Amino acid sequence: MGGDFSAPRLLLAYRSGIFPWTDDPITWWSPDPRAILELDRFHVSESLARVIRKGVFAITIDRAFRQVVEGCAAPAAGREHTWISRNFIEAYTRLHKKGHAHSVECWMGKQLIGGIYGVSIGGFFAGESMFHRASNSSKVALYHLTRHLRDRGFVLFDIQLATPITRQLGAITIPREKYLCRLAAAVEMGCTFLPQSKGLNR
Repeated sequence: MGGDFSAPRLLLAYRSGIFPWTDDPITWWSPDPRAILELDRFHVSESLARVIRKGVFAITIDRAFRQVVEGCAAPAAGREHTWISRNFIEAYTRLHKKGHAHSVECWMGKQLIGGIYGVSIGGFFAGESMFHRASNSSKVALYHLTRHLRDRGFVLFDIQLATPITRQLGAITIPREKYLCRLAAAVEMGCTFLPQSKGLNR
């Protein structure tokens, strides 16, 4: 417990296998076991594959980071409150401006209808949260994120805790000791999420 949401402290926490969960008080967590998505084992169901093939949604990267975080924080059916407070939004927006936090956005026309954001260090990416306003939009964003990370040479995609949805998509859990070993190697890699963190259309 304690500390602050400064960029140096957040980056040190992620490098150490720790992430913040609440801000009043500030608490830090390192669950055992830890949930991850292996980048070469993302499971695409037949229905999701059809949506991807049809190109129902337009995908961008780092085009609307703050909007994605705010979308994740907004109330939704079955979720009246989230842990993403105003302090979290400001803290991760600062990380984004410094090139350490990134988003994948899902659009229908000019409307943002889904997305995911997280923190990038070396060959490590920590997925923080995702949201959807149309069926399958967050899954499509996650699919494109895993492809992007794989193409950029990333080796560890941390999702912290598995959910029924992420398990359907291939999430597994590993012992914290094994996770920390993989993390230590990943953060020392020379990967970058995007050259100059420019948004790209796919």
